[in-house]
Order: sequence, then C-alpha cells, then structure tokens
Amino acid sequence: MHEEPRDPFADDPEHMDHSMVFEPELDDADRADLLEDLHELEMFEKVLQPLGFRGVVVDCADCDEPHYFTWGLLMSNLRALLKDNSAQVHEPAYDPDPAQYVTWDYARGYSDCWLRHHGSAN
Repeated sequence: MHEEPRDPFADDPEHMDHSMVFEPELDDADRADLLEDLHELEMFEKVLQPLGFRGVVVDCADCDEPHYFTWGLLMSNLRALLKDNSAQVHEPAYDPDPAQYVTWDYARGYSDCWLRHHGSAN
C-alpha cells in the first residue's frame, strides 16, 4: 500500500485546495485507460525500483523542460483521478538525478522483457 503524499500547506488556514477537478466526469474508456496505466506503473516500480530507478521522466510540451515523477506520486495521482476525478497538488522533484528516471516507453519495454524472462507479474 502506498501512502498518498501529504499537502505541505494543508494546515495553513489561508491555503486553498489546489487540487484540480476535471470536467467532464471520466467515462468507462477513460477509467479503463487509467487502470491500465496504474497497473503498468505498479509493474514498473516492481521491476525498476530495485535497479535504482525512482520514476518516470516526461518531456513537457508547455515549458520544454523534463518533469520527473516518482512511482508513488504518479500512482497517487492516478488513484485520485479514478476516485475523485481530480489531480493532487504536488511539489516537483527537488534536484532530481536524471539517471534515476526513465521514460514511460523505456519502462514498458524493460518490464515486458522482464515478464518474458520471469514468467509473470506475481
């Protein structure tokens, strides 16, 4: 079980809830896609964390910068989307080591090879 990251400003009375609620509600296809992504992330963490990888790097089209997300942060955001159709507030990784993060495609390919070699995800 993963613990959800705590909002560091939750006890501040002037702090507004900055979670982003998305409209419209998720349809069955969106929900299925998110569940598949969550399942993949769980596998990525199982296979890649023992090798020293902390999460996924995503190239941001808006700012042209890479964004580094730990396994737990991504999984908690997907769980929040599934439960409440909202994204949680989070702090960006502080001074991440790019060598500790992989792309989603790399994680998928490595995990697929690992599964073929080891037989199953369990």
